[in-house]
Amino acid sequence: MLPPRHNSNLSSAGAAGVTHLDGAKTEPWYRLFALHNYRLYVGLSFVGSTGVWMQRLAQDWLILQLTGSPAAVGLAVALQFLPMLFVGPLSGVLADIYPKRRTLLICQAVAAVLAAGLAISDAMGTIQVWLVYASCVVLGLASSVDGPARQALVNEVAGDSRLPAAIGLNNAVGQLGAMLGPAIGGVVIAQFGSASAFAANALVCGSVMVMILLIRPHELYFGEAPQRGRGQMLAGFRFVLARPPLLLTMLLAGLLGAFGMNGPVVLAAFADRVWHSGPAGFGLFNAVSAVGALAGALVAAKFKRFGRRGIVVAAGLFGLSQLVAALMPTQELFVALLVLVGFMTLLFLTSAATAVQLEAGAAVRGRVLALYFPMLLGGHALGGLLAGWLTEEFGVRTGLVATGALGMASAGTIGLLLARGSRRRKSTAG
Repeated sequence: MLPPRHNSNLSSAGAAGVTHLDGAKTEPWYRLFALHNYRLYVGLSFVGSTGVWMQRLAQDWLILQLTGSPAAVGLAVALQFLPMLFVGPLSGVLADIYPKRRTLLICQAVAAVLAAGLAISDAMGTIQVWLVYASCVVLGLASSVDGPARQALVNEVAGDSRLPAAIGLNNAVGQLGAMLGPAIGGVVIAQFGSASAFAANALVCGSVMVMILLIRPHELYFGEAPQRGRGQMLAGFRFVLARPPLLLTMLLAGLLGAFGMNGPVVLAAFADRVWHSGPAGFGLFNAVSAVGALAGALVAAKFKRFGRRGIVVAAGLFGLSQLVAALMPTQELFVALLVLVGFMTLLFLTSAATAVQLEAGAAVRGRVLALYFPMLLGGHALGGLLAGWLTEEFGVRTGLVATGALGMASAGTIGLLLARGSRRRKSTAG
């Protein structure tokens, strides 16, 4: 076992937007799995992400069945992610200062109780819309605290020399779970009903808690100690505002979350209103998206330094793939395009999250992530409302065309701003 390292400092590469480790030799990603703690960490990240997204899909489908309204599904999506906008900065301080494993255990316990409660109520036939909405809010609060703590824990389970590979691989695994969760949930709902999906997630939460408890504290790597005291909630804001390229990358994630990541609303509406394939079709659409997501995750994991330009291009192609999918005349062609949509989704999300984490030092990483995830998932919440409204008012295809076009426009605008800022920095340096 390698000895734990202390005072591990990260330095920013400035305009290039890539952070490297001072004096540390980066090791290949496959050596990470020699570490007991990292194996557990990857497992809990993948399983936990899969479970929570399976629950989110089950909540969305249940709302659609109870109300018959895509707009109501959009409200459910918003309620799941809007809490991040309000508690995000505080959750970042918690992730940086308090023991991360304890925080994760509490969050998983809350999620397990929610899932079990919905499973029982749904199975007994006593489920009501307000109860599902309340569950969306509480799950959103728990996820707001869980996300930054889980992402920041990677520094402690991997160590400095493995950090770039660990961050990239962890983001790929987490995002892959976010794609597989709805796919598995769709199949479970189609075969056994939504109550079974909730029950499955309760079991998932329990397994995640076991994996957290199996992490060995004496094998963790502790870096630079975060500062305590007044004003620490603003430390993440100051860090990001001092780095315009980082801010623009985070803003692009928020815009893509709002305009592009509306699968629960759009895919449910396509299954229900366009192809009339019901929950089986809903599960199929999510499953093929997950296949593309797996390919995107594998590609993204190979690039430790994807670059700002690559991130912008991936975002633009993400929007374009959605737009083209909306125009497909048959369900078979629509399904084929969903593979590309899933691929571009993971390529963008993984490369953007990796760039943000590598640029944030260990002492403020939790607080920077607590800004990044609210921007991404808060945008996703607002996008759920937007997609639900567009689908309700103008039709399913028009809604997906509009959001895809808005995603492309967002990528183009951020790309121009990044290029202008790069030219300005070069002229100043010259």
